[in-house]
Amino acid sequence: MKKFLFFLYTLLFSCTVIAQITYKEIKSKKLNTTRQLKIKLPKNYDPESNLKHPVIVVFDGDYLFEPVAGQVAFQTYFDEIPKSIIVGVVQSKDRYHDTFCDEVSGLPLETGARFYEFIAQELIPYLDNNYNTSKFRVAIGHNTMGNFINSFLFKSEPLFQAYINLSPDFKGNLNTNLVSRLEWLKNDVFYYLATCDKDIKYINEIVHETNAQLNNVNNKSLTYYFDEFEGDNHYTMVTGALSNALDKVFEIYKPLDEKELNEKVLTYEGTLDVYMVKRQQRIEDLFGIFKPITEEEFEKVVNIAEQREDLESLQKIGKLASKLDPESSLGTYYLALYAEKVGKTKKAVKLYELALELDMKSFIDRELILSRMESLKYVAEDYQEED
Repeated sequence: MKKFLFFLYTLLFSCTVIAQITYKEIKSKKLNTTRQLKIKLPKNYDPESNLKHPVIVVFDGDYLFEPVAGQVAFQTYFDEIPKSIIVGVVQSKDRYHDTFCDEVSGLPLETGARFYEFIAQELIPYLDNNYNTSKFRVAIGHNTMGNFINSFLFKSEPLFQAYINLSPDFKGNLNTNLVSRLEWLKNDVFYYLATCDKDIKYINEIVHETNAQLNNVNNKSLTYYFDEFEGDNHYTMVTGALSNALDKVFEIYKPLDEKELNEKVLTYEGTLDVYMVKRQQRIEDLFGIFKPITEEEFEKVVNIAEQREDLESLQKIGKLASKLDPESSLGTYYLALYAEKVGKTKKAVKLYELALELDMKSFIDRELILSRMESLKYVAEDYQEED
């Protein structure tokens, strides 16, 4: 039932997406022809805004663009991935020439090399010059295009920061050379590899061989994920793989969840305000976009601070929240809560009173503040303290 509902939701998003696709043509000196692109901009995209968007380049845009765009729309709606610019490269009759490669190295050769140069020297600059693009780019390839997208990793500065390989048909020694490249790569890269139990036999075998080698790569710059889908074939695996891949590539962008809270926040060595700032900065560094810390995330981290009996973190989270949004009651409330817990009752009451004058939030409303003040006011009348 869950799979059916997921399919239904994705189908509905895909239908909406199809109506929002823009077709563009780009003249290529490298290919000596004109190539067609499918472009889907984020909802409410504003070309005059300073907001930047990650770019997702979909090879085999003839058939792969709509599934990608539908999945992106679905996950964007729930704020699990950032609003992105999706570009499908239409290949159709040119696909054989685009994927032409050296039989030994597996790297682009002749017409394949020209297509490589078209992407690197014409398509990407075209997108950067005409749209609000961030520095984070994702390449998605299936079958022989799954082999092709890996060639961009061999640039001194990889053209893409994330590679989604859907049942890739690795050629020559490319998979072995790929493993060596990823062992020494200094740039942060996300690498996703997928196959299925009913995949084309030789593809399934080489993907498993590559996965075994990649599992032994010890490089902090590499974030690697592997999936094998049961019951799917070479083509039906695409939708499930896209969902998992985008979920993994943009994992840090997602709101704080229970897994991260228990595995990383609870065990963090240091005050939790530092964790929140570093997390926010990593999102900005990776994706080139600023994502505010939400009220819900503040509340979750405060709960962890209380669970750790970490009053220093509670105080610093209050200061951070006040700094980021001085008009909100959130930070002042947390500072009042800290004062209450350390026994500074009069100060706590004053801070609660100040919080009442600020903008209320869903987690921190007037009733909650008044109830805490009520429990403290009689104590405060007789309590002597030094601020």
